[in-house]
Amino acid sequence: MGEHGCERVLRMGVLGCADIALRRMLPVIAAHESARIVAVASRDSAKAALVSDRFGCSAVTGYQRLLDRDDIDAVYIPVPPGLHHEWVVRALEAGKHVLAEKPLCTAYEEAVDLMRLARRLGLVLAENFMFLHHSQHATVRSLVEDGTIGELQVFSSSFGVPPLDPASFRYRPDLGGGALLDVGVYPLRAAQLLLGPELEVRAATLRIDEATGVDVAGSVLLSTPDCVSAQLDFGFQHSYRCSYALWGSRGRISVDRAFTPPEQIKPLVRVQQQDRYTELAVAADHQVRNALGAFVDAVLSGAGGPLAEDETLLQARLVSDVRGAAKVALVKGHSRQRPTASGPRATAAGQ
Repeated sequence: MGEHGCERVLRMGVLGCADIALRRMLPVIAAHESARIVAVASRDSAKAALVSDRFGCSAVTGYQRLLDRDDIDAVYIPVPPGLHHEWVVRALEAGKHVLAEKPLCTAYEEAVDLMRLARRLGLVLAENFMFLHHSQHATVRSLVEDGTIGELQVFSSSFGVPPLDPASFRYRPDLGGGALLDVGVYPLRAAQLLLGPELEVRAATLRIDEATGVDVAGSVLLSTPDCVSAQLDFGFQHSYRCSYALWGSRGRISVDRAFTPPEQIKPLVRVQQQDRYTELAVAADHQVRNALGAFVDAVLSGAGGPLAEDETLLQARLVSDVRGAAKVALVKGHSRQRPTASGPRATAAGQ
């Protein structure tokens, strides 16, 4: 590890100049007191140079050249999901700890492979679901555990965005595109967070774009062993929505902007009961900074192996099960037409 004064500093490299890296992660890494951006790599030398000038680090042409450096302890990997397995393997074999954007992999077997490798090498490996690190979800869990809405019956969640840039990797099957892997994984991960580890997929639908071959919309029904159900919807053909709700025997809790709350906003948790409607303003929180902090702390503390291994593997299995259970319908390629109206930024990766 590097040294900064008397403090240890995690020396980080970045594989790729993805939008999520430039907008969200790199500014947070640059501002973190225990992390430092040493180098950023791109297959495009000009792009790497522009990013390196902005963040005061080295520019590297080619991902492997960055991994070969001995002044880097850990890497952040925001490349398209279809490339994750290859580059996480290469990073771990180069002795680097890895923070990889969600989803960790496009297939369950690949996730198992990466977990085994990280465990064998004693390196930290984390899937970057930033929303898990916002305090609003702990507030929700506490309300449920305290019996505020009685016995839980149903969890529901939706994450949809308007059509995306037609050139995006999200419309390329070979790069791990599709709505399930980009936005659908958020409701799935939230269901796991709030309903526990025994979820099973009962039914699913996927709408496949004829022109691109990727899923552009879908729905999933899951249940726990005691038949609490989870109803999830997601897609690229929607007005923006990003929410979840828990419905119990005596009330309902709902959260808007569940996965993408701006750090300066105090999110509202709404509680509806028969004779009462309450809005709780949860403290503003910075889920991106918290997610990075958890990774940095794990590495600097000497923790070896994957973080949240069981949860990450369950997530990968659920995605696989959704695909296996899905009833598929083909739709015309109009899904790639972008809207002209202004609205929330239509991207979900790594929020």
